[in-house]
Amino acid sequence: MNDSILGLHHITAIANNAQRNYDFYTRVLGLRMVKKTVNFDDPTTYHFYYGNEQGAPGTILTFFPWEGIGPGRNGTGMATEIGYSVPAGSLDNWVARFREAGVSMGEQAERFGERYLPFTDPDGLALTLVVSQQPDNRIAWETDTVRQDMATRGFHTITLTLQKIDATAKILTDIFGYRQLAQEGNRYRFRTDAVPEAAIVDLLEEPDGQMGRNAAGTNHHVAFRVANDTVQMAFREKILASGLQITPKIDRDYFFSLYFREPGGVLFEIATDNPGFTVDEPLAELGSHLKLPKQYAASRDRIEKALPVLRTN
Repeated sequence: MNDSILGLHHITAIANNAQRNYDFYTRVLGLRMVKKTVNFDDPTTYHFYYGNEQGAPGTILTFFPWEGIGPGRNGTGMATEIGYSVPAGSLDNWVARFREAGVSMGEQAERFGERYLPFTDPDGLALTLVVSQQPDNRIAWETDTVRQDMATRGFHTITLTLQKIDATAKILTDIFGYRQLAQEGNRYRFRTDAVPEAAIVDLLEEPDGQMGRNAAGTNHHVAFRVANDTVQMAFREKILASGLQITPKIDRDYFFSLYFREPGGVLFEIATDNPGFTVDEPLAELGSHLKLPKQYAASRDRIEKALPVLRTN
């Protein structure tokens, strides 16, 4: 049994409009919607999960599309950039695709010896496409216009922006088992050797940076992966022993979760592989139906009327 942190499990962000979010991530970026459900704490808001065919850990980007929430602000104390792994030679094709779709993007550049393309989603969420130096053998989800030769494989990196990195780095190295790999200016790269992909966390130190504000276009939390809830609870004890507060285990239907705020202010989650997204839908139908947490099953009619209409065809 692997008792390590296995890199990234999922990342959760906030959007302003459900339809626009769905259109961008499925039709422009070419991800699969693997689950359409609702926010556990606000069932009149969707919770979308995008990933590869089966929604494998390390590929899952989720959103709370709170209609009309307005824009947030990236800043210290939050995850500020999501990096997706793409095949070598694909960045020029992505530039052409983004131009055609009117996507806001920056120039191709290099970081830690890897080519990347920065862009933003319709709410301003900062993302990058990265050509990894390490082979990425994950099988991508394909669409008619985004094929294997350019499709995203899953996460490459998550960047956390912090006023000071030391205490956060200590969580990564002493508890999560990461090691510092490199430094470029005020960017510090950490990697776990427990998995080959979705294994990198960059810490960006900005001592005078302005605190971020969570709303549309910002990341809500970052979830790290463990094999099962036995391993998860062992990490809970380690985090408590470090002096941090952490929640009890919470059943999120598709994984079990623990939440704690690391010293730099970013909300971290530890999430399990089990039971996965096929627990309530067959693989071929993932994301096709509105799935409700058990406590809301009796309120389906009311919830469906309250949710925005989502056109998926």
